[in-house]
Amino acid sequence: MDQASLVVGEINPSVPVTYGDTFIPVSDFNLLVESDRPLIYFDRWPLDEAFDRVGENVASLIEDGSCLGFSVGPVFESLGRHLVHRRNLGIHSPFVTDALMDLIKSGAVTNRYKEVWRGKSLASYAFGTREMVQWLHRNPLVEFQAVDKVCSPLQIGRNKRFVAVLQARKVDLSGKIALHVSKGNLVMGPGEVADSLNGAEISRGGKTIVALTSRNFEGKSNILISLDEYPNQLGQNHSLDLMVTEYGVANLAGRTIRERAQALIDIAHPDDRQALVEQAKAKNIIYKDQIFLADSAYLYPEDVATEQMFKNDTKVRFRAIRPSDEEQMRRLFYRFSDEAVYYRYFTSIKAMPHAKMQSYVNVDYRVALSIVGLVGEPGQGRIIAEARYIKAGSQPYADVAFVVDGEYEGLGIATFMLTMLVKLAKDRGILGFTADVLASNKGMMRVFEKSGLAVEARLDAGAYELTMPFNTA
Repeated sequence: MDQASLVVGEINPSVPVTYGDTFIPVSDFNLLVESDRPLIYFDRWPLDEAFDRVGENVASLIEDGSCLGFSVGPVFESLGRHLVHRRNLGIHSPFVTDALMDLIKSGAVTNRYKEVWRGKSLASYAFGTREMVQWLHRNPLVEFQAVDKVCSPLQIGRNKRFVAVLQARKVDLSGKIALHVSKGNLVMGPGEVADSLNGAEISRGGKTIVALTSRNFEGKSNILISLDEYPNQLGQNHSLDLMVTEYGVANLAGRTIRERAQALIDIAHPDDRQALVEQAKAKNIIYKDQIFLADSAYLYPEDVATEQMFKNDTKVRFRAIRPSDEEQMRRLFYRFSDEAVYYRYFTSIKAMPHAKMQSYVNVDYRVALSIVGLVGEPGQGRIIAEARYIKAGSQPYADVAFVVDGEYEGLGIATFMLTMLVKLAKDRGILGFTADVLASNKGMMRVFEKSGLAVEARLDAGAYELTMPFNTA
């Protein structure tokens, strides 16, 4: 209006009265026109199973007290549903939608910890159904401000733990994304997205999450070797922290191109992973000798994922190991003391090269199971423990072993992981565990003794050969 030479206002009783920077003196208009025509409304986005799982995975990364930027599309339709049990969320978003309305009405949004318009959900536009428009009428919970304020990176960054959630069209193995065009992106172009990313970078504890399904509606992969043929690309791939599909979360922050490629292949559609591995090898993005177990892509045990609180308020998240955990597991190895290495491998090992570690993290889930424990923020944690069993041939027993970072010993993590493995092994038809433990490894022996299993021990050449049947437990 400040720039216009002619200002015409439409007076329509269907338009809601909203609060914020929304009141304009009549004297600022050149002409006023009365109208009773109906407003333009937009149906809610339909949801399918894949988008619902994407929303669930995104929600798992958002903690209580976070501040969110909301937008339009199926990812946000699903995300709102999966955030209703969070507490004290804040909203600093360009758009109010039906999904955001439901989230606010659920009580999960209080805006208590925001620094900008505390106590209010901040927005510039509304986009949705008649019900949402009527809900906005004289609603003191929502504050409308000009887009230059709402999308200002400096204003966004004043909010702690701001989470920028972006819905992408495609992503390549370096983490570069292509945004939607036409109907798929009615709201945000590269400029608005860049503002949101910059705000998240400035925010203390902020992060950026990019969400997309592993395949499009035509059944073609959304994770590609290159985006050369796609328009509307975002060049700030260095600013992206987490990439999410229905198959999990890839942590991109601070990772090399090779590590990013491995992480993104892990969350691609299982039918597309083999081709991506071969293409990445051909482009020298990953090592030429990279192992890929095609069957494991279909057998990955997502049901293993859980979290547990231990002594000293140490929260640990557990999940099955992935091929992209190679570097994390190598770092864990190099944090071990010489004694811990000897206890685990029965020999002195000074180095853990790629060839050996990649064999370790590529697990054949038909005969083995490996669980890792992570600490830190969801999706960006550090591996501090690993436990696994391996079944040999047709034998009904499986050999079990585990390691815990020395900094986290004595908290009960090893005992918890052993209990997890026992349950999972029983469910998979295994009748018991075996283990070889050096006689001097008192800590490991105590873990087995506390497991509740009947432990049969035979001492041979300074090491105990343990047999632990499940049916007597």
